Amino acid sequence: MDDFVVRDSNGTIINEGDSVILTRDLKVKKGGNLKRGTIFKNVRYSDSDDYGDCRVGTSTIAIKTMYLKKR
Repeated sequence: MDDFVVRDSNGTIINEGDSVILTRDLKVKKGGNLKRGTIFKNVRYSDSDDYGDCRVGTSTIAIKTMYLKKR
């Protein structure tokens, strides 16, 4: 596994399992919206340092780290 550093919108390092907050409203492809201030717990990372995998209800979505802030 490649070691990479994941940073949030403020430049703070985010580790796997941290809680993050959404910094702006986002539209979801399958309909609906995610509101600013939504808290995601136990964030995971895929193959890239540009996206964090967050659970929303029963599904998992990939959100760009530029829209996340460490809690």
